[in-house]
Amino acid sequence: MGFLLGGWIHHAAGVACCTEGFIMSLGLGTYGAWLNPLHGDDARAAYAMEAETLGYETIWLGFGGRNIEDLKLVERILEATSTVTVATAIVNMWNNDASAIAESYRRIRVRHGDRVLLGVGVGHPESVKTYQKPYDKMVDYLGRLDAGGVPRGRRILAALGPRSLTLAGTQAAGSHPYMTVPDHTRMAREILGREAILAPEQMVVLEPDARAARAIARPFIQTPYLGLSNYVNNLKRHGYTDEDLAGGGSDRLVDDLSPHGTPDVVARKIKTHCDAGADHVGIQVLTAGTESPMPGYRALAATLFPSTTRR
Repeated sequence: MGFLLGGWIHHAAGVACCTEGFIMSLGLGTYGAWLNPLHGDDARAAYAMEAETLGYETIWLGFGGRNIEDLKLVERILEATSTVTVATAIVNMWNNDASAIAESYRRIRVRHGDRVLLGVGVGHPESVKTYQKPYDKMVDYLGRLDAGGVPRGRRILAALGPRSLTLAGTQAAGSHPYMTVPDHTRMAREILGREAILAPEQMVVLEPDARAARAIARPFIQTPYLGLSNYVNNLKRHGYTDEDLAGGGSDRLVDDLSPHGTPDVVARKIKTHCDAGADHVGIQVLTAGTESPMPGYRALAATLFPSTTRR
């Protein structure tokens, strides 16, 4: 049982979540499964079906810089599931025409209603060569989605810095930041205000041995993310030093970006984003290579959704 204070629900366990109306309007639930493209689309379609039965209410589909203008994988997963929201994480603005994305969104919405959430963003500057500044690109792209009939309440912006977060709060439902820490979530909530959705991604490793967990997480974090200026600059904003960012990342950085441990320990780490102001957390279970993340999602589900009936 929780009590309402200043627009937030405070639970006896000390975990704060935004008032339910905000997140229910998007159908995200509190926790989602964030599925990396390295697993392949066929595998992710199967993972999504099981994640729904486990209790995860949103499936986040990572796409990197791929052209996905037909949104076929989104449609495939919507057809294979019955209740989950399927979110793109993200549609890369440089590589996907806004009008084509809007047309695909409208097609899918006719059949599946508001179960689709369009996550969009500029990715990172190292991936493109263009004359247009990233912020200007975001403004232009969101305007084209407006013209294409994509409601602001059904799209979410990958935003890290203060300026893009402000844009996310006014021209989209909110923000879906990637590779962040709870300090960033706290800052983002202050900028977004209470009405916008804040749904950070969180990497985790279901491994209690610190050395083994870091051996899984560090290569994933190092390449490419510690070579990308937007992520590096954002981490520096929140107190990480050049020493933390060098050589694949310090233990402190790796542990903060990808908490490890037993399911109970990892669940508590995930919930620190809720304490900091997140409405929803997209959980990305890291594994060695392309091993299935589903054992990790199953283990976490038993902690996060103890009353959910599972197969």
